[in-house]
Amino acid sequence: MPTGLVALLDDVSLIARAAAASMDDVAAGAAKAGSKAAGVVIDDAAVTPSYVTGFTPQRELPIIWKITKGSFRNKLLILLPAALLLSQFLPIAITPILMLGGLFLSYEGAEKIMEKLGGAKHGKTVDDKITDVAEFEKQRVSGAIRTDLILSAEIMAISLNEVADQSLLIRAVALAVVGIGITVLVYGAVALIVKMDDIGLHLLDRTSAAAKSVGAFLIRLMPKLMIFLSVVGTAAMLWVGGGIVLHGLEELGVHGPAELVHTLQHSVELATGALSGVLGWLTYAIGSAIVGLVLGAIIALALHKVLALFGKGGH
Repeated sequence: MPTGLVALLDDVSLIARAAAASMDDVAAGAAKAGSKAAGVVIDDAAVTPSYVTGFTPQRELPIIWKITKGSFRNKLLILLPAALLLSQFLPIAITPILMLGGLFLSYEGAEKIMEKLGGAKHGKTVDDKITDVAEFEKQRVSGAIRTDLILSAEIMAISLNEVADQSLLIRAVALAVVGIGITVLVYGAVALIVKMDDIGLHLLDRTSAAAKSVGAFLIRLMPKLMIFLSVVGTAAMLWVGGGIVLHGLEELGVHGPAELVHTLQHSVELATGALSGVLGWLTYAIGSAIVGLVLGAIIALALHKVLALFGKGGH
């Protein structure tokens, strides 16, 4: 039996091999979890730029940084410990909590559509005359972080499901890796999107004709891109919110609503050949969005009635 230094070296070797194996498990788990959450990541990236519109260019990046820090807090200080505790001691509570988040997203998306269709506005928008810019910025950042919390909860829940069979330590590290990676990806993309017009102006000052042409294109593109992202962001709230509720109902044993949407999806896939994957996904997304819109509109109307009874007009 090895003794002394030899025994110590053997122990160090065993620890090193165990650590290497654990890192492999973490990497595999994080990659698998991150790929499964990709759909929600796209939704997150589409929703966030709408919270930065209406501010001066000098405030755009500071606002995005505030939202990014809030997203890190959401994922690492709130959702990561909560997800691990729930998965360890009360896994049955995860689905109802996620469904509440889905209902909140549905409400937010439905209310945006109701306002666009001529409904009363609740809370200040960029179309209003802002008397206190600092307070308005604080409200928009808070709104973005609140929406991020719901989307991040879905990301973490999806990720947790992919590493559920791993040890508590592996689950914790994998979720942290996914949370950090996705936050950097999403808000890096958002920063690039909202500063694209500034990049265009910079290119217009260059002497190169090609640079000027690209700069002019970016400047023309930005208003259309922001409108597109606003539409996608609202749609994302509805299809993600509705999808969370449908999936949650299935988990709770209520299969009818989700089966109906899945049946429509499969019918479209069977009828569309080469485009079946894309059109099938689109069918499910539209079905989920309709569910989200109906639920969100019911919640919004009920909430506005309650607020009216108490003489309040905001959120």
